Amino acid sequence: MPAPPSGGGLPDAAARRIASCHCGAVRLELDMPEGLKDPRRCNCSLCSRKGAVMASVALDGLRVVAGQDALRLYTWNTHTAKHWFCGTCGIYTHHRRRSNPNEYGVNAACIEGVDPIALAKAEMMGDGAAMSLVGDETHERRGT
Repeated sequence: MPAPPSGGGLPDAAARRIASCHCGAVRLELDMPEGLKDPRRCNCSLCSRKGAVMASVALDGLRVVAGQDALRLYTWNTHTAKHWFCGTCGIYTHHRRRSNPNEYGVNAACIEGVDPIALAKAEMMGDGAAMSLVGDETHERRGT
């Protein structure tokens, strides 16, 4: 499956947020009952290059509501983490974590109403660098 499924049951509307890429082709619906709790950055070789602040969302709390066909997948090293980005504008929208495959990390700057500059001092996750094998990486890009 190239990305998280669409559809499914929805919680209280107040806990629902919308996220989108720059061009608007990809739109995600997020269930965030605790809001933007503990935003963080990862220090793996990929995340440190993109510099995104990430919000946590449960696996069943993310739905692609538009642009499933625009999403592109990038994996590397163990291929456990799955990083999705818009094939049109290139914005990283979300990923399935290697550190916790039971949740997604969502690019907080893509969430409507979130000021990414205000999150500049997000906590750094310390385990990401151990997951990078910079001299021994294998990269895979899916989609064109």
